Amino acid sequence: MVQYLQPRLDASFAALSDATRRGVLEQLGRQDASITDLAEKFHMTLTGMKKHVGVLEQAGLVTTEKIGRVRTCRLGLRRLEEEVEWIERYRQLWAARFDELDKVVEEMTRKEKVDGRKKRR
Repeated sequence: MVQYLQPRLDASFAALSDATRRGVLEQLGRQDASITDLAEKFHMTLTGMKKHVGVLEQAGLVTTEKIGRVRTCRLGLRRLEEEVEWIERYRQLWAARFDELDKVVEEMTRKEKVDGRKKRR
């Protein structure tokens, strides 16, 4: 079995696989927030939100800072360049395949029109 050693990508995609965590990132994209604020926003327990934030932190997507009794979350320094690059390689591959499929369909359509004209004669 082939294994790819990309723990950073694994952590990012695992973190992004959850809708709540994607929502947290969107929320933090608008403004920093405490874990308590995030828990209220997403209608979940403080413990549940701490777990989500922990996963995002391990992936490097979120940082937290404790000031007094409040732990504030903000977007991490990672900007998902590595993830975008990985996705882009597959996007280009699929785009090339669809371009080739378009050519086949156009050729078949052209051929059908020519064949249809021949039958009418």
